[in-house]
Amino acid sequence: MTLVQIIFYACSVLLIASALMVITSKNSVKSVMFLILSFFYAACIWMILEAEFLAILLILVYVGAVMVLFLFVVMMLDIDFAALKQGFTRSLPIGIVVAGTLLYFLFTLVGSDTLGPEAFPIPELRAADYSSVTELGLLMYTEYFYPFEIAALILMVAMVAAISLAFRGKRKGTKTQKPAEQVKVKKEDRLRIVKMQSEKRLSNGASE
Repeated sequence: MTLVQIIFYACSVLLIASALMVITSKNSVKSVMFLILSFFYAACIWMILEAEFLAILLILVYVGAVMVLFLFVVMMLDIDFAALKQGFTRSLPIGIVVAGTLLYFLFTLVGSDTLGPEAFPIPELRAADYSSVTELGLLMYTEYFYPFEIAALILMVAMVAAISLAFRGKRKGTKTQKPAEQVKVKKEDRLRIVKMQSEKRLSNGASE
């Protein structure tokens, strides 16, 4: 067994262990941290497969942005996760049976020849000047140009729809801002100077 295979199996075992800790940990913050660890080991596996761009993208986007946002949300919201996980132990045997059945049918229908180590040989090492970013860009903007543009259009429509749903109608008690009117505001509209006589404090603490 080569060094690359040892690193691959080690990262795979740690990835599975981290994923299990995500769903079994009672502390929600620890679950998020284990999920970040799972992404890190997945990035290591992609590095072994010479997919450096995907590995770096996973670290920067998911670990650096999405998971940090999840962590802030989990820490700021006062959610009783203990109450939400009360039925976890009761549903665990059913989940194990369902997961085992799915794995059995998966390996039975697909076969060990398709999922075994012989079906996925170690990829050949690329040249020193090989760039996965260049290859991915060529495929994305040549062969998969139309699917890429369609996916971008669908995401844009989903974003516009989400914004439209958030601002639909005027609900009672909702305070909104009008930037156009705020820019036009002058000092005289917001500041009022009041002139009043000065007060003299007496020796007993009262004022006249």
